[in-house]
Amino acid sequence: MKGLTDKPNYTIELLEGGVTLEDVIDGHICEQTLVDKTAFVVGDLGALMRQHVCWQSVSPLLQPYFPVKCNSSPAVIEVLASLGLGFVCVNKAEMSLVLEHGVPPEAIILSGVCKQQAHIKYAAKNNIQHLVCENKAELIKISRLHPNAKLLLQLSTQAHAAETSMTFGFSLKSARHLLEAAKELELQVVGVSFHIPSSCQDLQEAYTHALSDARCVFDMGVDLGFNMNLLDIGSGFTGSEFQLRQVESALKPLLDAYFSPLSGVQVLAQPGNFYVASAFCLAIAVIGKKMVNHHWDNLAQGENNEGTEFLYYMNEGVYGPFSCKLLGNSISAPSVHKHVLSAEEALYPSSLWGPSLDQLDHVVERCLLPELSVGDWLLFPNMGACGLEDFNSLQLPVYYTVSTSDWFEMQEAGVALDNAMKNFSMVQYSA
Repeated sequence: MKGLTDKPNYTIELLEGGVTLEDVIDGHICEQTLVDKTAFVVGDLGALMRQHVCWQSVSPLLQPYFPVKCNSSPAVIEVLASLGLGFVCVNKAEMSLVLEHGVPPEAIILSGVCKQQAHIKYAAKNNIQHLVCENKAELIKISRLHPNAKLLLQLSTQAHAAETSMTFGFSLKSARHLLEAAKELELQVVGVSFHIPSSCQDLQEAYTHALSDARCVFDMGVDLGFNMNLLDIGSGFTGSEFQLRQVESALKPLLDAYFSPLSGVQVLAQPGNFYVASAFCLAIAVIGKKMVNHHWDNLAQGENNEGTEFLYYMNEGVYGPFSCKLLGNSISAPSVHKHVLSAEEALYPSSLWGPSLDQLDHVVERCLLPELSVGDWLLFPNMGACGLEDFNSLQLPVYYTVSTSDWFEMQEAGVALDNAMKNFSMVQYSA
C-alpha cells in the first residue's frame, strides 16, 4: 500500500472494484497499529469534483475563487486549478503556490488586511493585478508599489461585524471619499468585495443590505469614471448543499435586481469550506483515558450514564491539526473506528484532549461516546478546512485517494490529467 510521497510529487490511491474510502482508512489504521500509532489524514480528491459539480448545478452564475488560506495543500490547489477555479491569496507564499500550478495571474486576487509591501511588490512583478483594498492608507501604499492594480474595495457588512466584533472594510458613508481618493491617486477601481459569514441566521436581510450598498458604491464609481465590473460576495459557504441552496435562494432575486446579467458585472464567490471540508478525514488514536464522577444536569433524559464521565487523551491536539480550535472554531464529535453502536449500548459524557496536558488543548469539550479503550481510533470527518498546511508541517501522513468513477468524471469534465496534474502518479489500491 502506498501513500503520500515527498512534495511536490503525490501518489493517488485509485480505488477500484468496490473498494471504499473506509477500506483505505482501515488499511492505514492497521499499518499504524503495527508501528507508532501516528495520526494520519485521508483525502478524497473525488469529493472536490463532486462539490464542483454541485456548485455549477446550484450556482452556475457565481464564479468560484478558492481562498488558499482555507487549505493550502498543493494537491488541492492542483486539482482545483485543473477544474478552472480562480484563487484568493493573502501573501507572497500563496501567490507563488498557485502560480507554480499554472494559474494565470488574471485568475488570482490578492486580498488581506494591511498587506505587506513585499507582497504587493510580488503581485506587481508577477502581473497579479486584482487587489482588495479597504482604506486610504492601503490606497496610498498600492499607488506607490503597484500603480497598475485593479482594485476591489472591501465593503463592511453588519453581519460580518457582528460575528467578529470588529469592523473590516469601509462603510457606505465613507465610500465616496475613498473612491475620490483612488481617483486622485490615478488608481483603477473595478469593483466591490464584501463578506457574509456562513453563521448568519438571516441571509435575506444580510444580502439585501450588502448588495444594496454594493450597488450604491458601483453607481458612485461609474459616476467618477471607473469601469466597475467585478463583485465579490465573499466566503459565506459551508460544505452543505442545503446551505448553498439557501444562499442561492436569497441571492438570486437580489442579483437580478441590482446586478443583472445584462449589467456586464462578473459575480465572484469564495467557497473555500464548500469545496474542501468534506474531502479530508483525520484519524487519531486514543493514548490515555481517565474516568471521573461528574454529573451533567443538562444531559438529555434517559441516558444511563450514572454520573460517569470520561476524559480521553489523543496523540494530536490544538497545537497540531486542531489549531483552528484556538481561532474559535468548534470541532465536531468524531466517530469511533470499526464500532457499530447498538440500541442497548451505554453512552457516556466524554471530552477529548490533546497530548500536551495544557488546559487550552481541549479539542472537543463535550460529546457522547461509548466507553473507549487506549489504542482505539477516532475519525474526524470534514477536516479539509482546518488548516491542512499544519498536517504537512507536522509531517502527518496524508494519503490521497480517488475512485475510478470520480476519476472518469474528472476526465469528462475536461480536466487534462496528463498536463494539468503533473505532480500526481496513480497506483492501484491494494489492501
